[in-house]
Amino acid sequence: MSSSSDAIPLGSTEHLPQRVLYYFPILHSRADMGGLGERAATKAINRIGRVKWEAQCQSIEHGWSRIEELIQSLRLDYSSCRLYQDGLPVCGHELLIVRDLANSGSHNHQLLLMLYERGAKLIGTESPDLLIEEYQMVKHYLALNSAADLSEMETRSAELLRRRDGFIADRIATTLRPGECGLLFLGLLHSLEGRLPADIRVICPIVSPLRISGQEGQMS
Repeated sequence: MSSSSDAIPLGSTEHLPQRVLYYFPILHSRADMGGLGERAATKAINRIGRVKWEAQCQSIEHGWSRIEELIQSLRLDYSSCRLYQDGLPVCGHELLIVRDLANSGSHNHQLLLMLYERGAKLIGTESPDLLIEEYQMVKHYLALNSAADLSEMETRSAELLRRRDGFIADRIATTLRPGECGLLFLGLLHSLEGRLPADIRVICPIVSPLRISGQEGQMS
């Protein structure tokens, strides 16, 4: 799941400096969804109306501005920070993906790019195979109409989400080194509760309905 250059050597971390993970729950924008963004936006507009959809878009952008302000206030040493992003595969082309989405207008990825340029290390976070499975599932979902089909899709999606969360937690555990901090941007439906090692201190600067083992709410 991780490259040899990123992986932490096996052995006890009992006497090593603590690892810190700043967790930011996020909502995805149209720009974050790449080629599926237009179809997803159309389906949302048909379901809730354009006025509500545009209000949701504005709310998401406001949320990203708030996250950026909070990160600035942390005054982190970016050279010792690692960036973990929902939907970013372990592939060797992580920076190219982030640049493309940032250029497409994704505030999320514009923030990642800014932090990277200040010295933070961009880490592939998700399984490529699971993301491909997710992509195909979302494409199928966008074409569904019946309630029965939607119910079955929700069940399959929940199981896939659990598998993705397991991979994400393992990726963080094996790449975040003692004395470093991580910045995790993770969608609201995800949960890493009980999946992270005890020596990783999780801090959530934004009050969130989600639960992660060891989470601390600060600067809400």
